Amino acid sequence: MLDKLGGIPLQPEAIRWLLTPKCLKAELLTSIAGAKHAIYISALYLEDDDAGREILAALMLAKDQNPALDVKVLVDFHRARRGLIGHKGDSGNYLMYRKVNAEAKHPIEILGVPVKSREFMGVLHLKGFVIDDTVIYSGASLNNIYLHEHEKYRFDRYHVIESAELARSMRQMIQTYLVDDVAVCSLTQDKESEQLPEKADVRSLKTRLGKASYQFEETRIGNRITPVMGLGRKKNKLNKVVVDLVAQSKESLFICTPYFNPPYILARSLAKHLRDGKRIDIVVGDKTANDFYIPPEEEFSTIGALPYMYEQSLRKFAKRQQWAIENGQLNIHLWKDGINSYHLKGISADGRRHLITGSNLNPRAWSLDLENGLLLQDETGCWQEQFETEQTHILQHTERLYHYSQIDTLHSYPAPVRKIMTRIRRLKADFLLRRIL
Repeated sequence: MLDKLGGIPLQPEAIRWLLTPKCLKAELLTSIAGAKHAIYISALYLEDDDAGREILAALMLAKDQNPALDVKVLVDFHRARRGLIGHKGDSGNYLMYRKVNAEAKHPIEILGVPVKSREFMGVLHLKGFVIDDTVIYSGASLNNIYLHEHEKYRFDRYHVIESAELARSMRQMIQTYLVDDVAVCSLTQDKESEQLPEKADVRSLKTRLGKASYQFEETRIGNRITPVMGLGRKKNKLNKVVVDLVAQSKESLFICTPYFNPPYILARSLAKHLRDGKRIDIVVGDKTANDFYIPPEEEFSTIGALPYMYEQSLRKFAKRQQWAIENGQLNIHLWKDGINSYHLKGISADGRRHLITGSNLNPRAWSLDLENGLLLQDETGCWQEQFETEQTHILQHTERLYHYSQIDTLHSYPAPVRKIMTRIRRLKADFLLRRIL
């Protein structure tokens, strides 16, 4: 499938690698300030905090200086209309959007996409900052921690691609399947006259999004980049690309994922890859680098059990593949850097095919969320050195596992975590939870 997959021709110098969240923020602000024609931003959320407000202010300034500028910001509808987990009352980010737009001389479009009728059933996980002919691609959302505004950061991947055709294709898909859809609504409406989408339109949106795709002038030869997207288990092109990357790899895989909980079909493909004598490097966040981790000295809440559940999934996989760890075929690298968190996603196969994506490569991404990614096919090897440099940078704060027993067991977890996980096992709910986490 990958050999036949069409893509957009790309010159070697058309890609730049940004290695830190502060570089991402600087690139975004510079690109927004210099925008001439269009800015389309798609992210899970644009937060009401210092960094989020700075990005929003930059967008408003760019619009004021150039009223003809086409500015569209798309975020998840449900995430924008609720506060942070644990916060009560009406405290969603949409209140900031409403206030800023009401005071603006030239308002911008900030739209909420209700991928499913409830947030836990699926969210807008579509990534990309498309500014004129440039695509800045990252799994990051827009807030303090993703942009390293203060002392903490959340580590992600950041790539800048200069391609007019790629930018046009991504804007067209957003306009056709999101902006123009009846279920997608403005998040800046006045409270008194606010009109929310009909429930029937929201329920049927997933069917329409399941047919969405990127359209572009393609080639099947040479160095190229292919935007792909997917929603749901059936006919999900992004999922198929992931499976085929693993299946067609001849020598090695380099995989990044923040939460190790692969869907069955992917776990089976990885196991076959190892049995065939090939190598896999997996970089996954330590449980303390999970964005849901709650330190023992802080008040515990149920959501804090998630990192431990992911850790047990990793331990189970490592135990099954201990033979491959011992002979050097399987290298599991745990990322940890102080109080910071890890959010990297993607797969490189044989140093020639690279998927950069916002997908967590887990059952939720596989079947519930609207996801996308960019597949780079490096026929000439012109980007191999840069990807290797990026991988070296990623591995800086990692420790390799030499035995599955290095991963903690349930007995060593804090008492509140043990209580919750024991209850989950007793109710046999772990199977269901693994499918939606």
